[in-house]
Amino acid sequence: MQYFFCADCGARLEQGVAFAPQRCARCHTWHYHNSKPCACALVMQNGRVLLARRAVEPRQGFWDVPGGFLEAGEHPEDGARRELLEETGLTVRLTGLLGIYMDSYGADGAPMVIMYYLAEAIGGALRAMDDVAALEWRALDDLPNEFAFEHQLRVMQDLKKSSDI
Repeated sequence: MQYFFCADCGARLEQGVAFAPQRCARCHTWHYHNSKPCACALVMQNGRVLLARRAVEPRQGFWDVPGGFLEAGEHPEDGARRELLEETGLTVRLTGLLGIYMDSYGADGAPMVIMYYLAEAIGGALRAMDDVAALEWRALDDLPNEFAFEHQLRVMQDLKKSSDI
């Protein structure tokens, strides 16, 4: 990913290495290509985790964990709760942080940093909404072999380990 024009003065930026910081030759403003922050929640119920089938690209039709990109200035915990409500109709209580993972998103491979919270449903009505085609509770020993994003296999391994404790 590259920026073509300076956001401050509008000057054309020199093109370099993808995702490397770019500095405007005219006003000297730096343009950084930071990882996009995301938050997801692993909603657990009776030893099963809630998974969502993606209704949109990238990786439409693949299994995913409910969550998504944070809004500007949004705390990751608030973002995880908001995304769960938007995608599943559930109000959740976060019970802990499982971990922080890295991956890329979309055709241009934009870098992401994703926080995964453990959660339990405390209200709402379960229904697939927003960019989710279907929802399904899956036992930890009956998870899909492939997920929408590569890092999610590590997330599931870490979830199984945390559930064994």
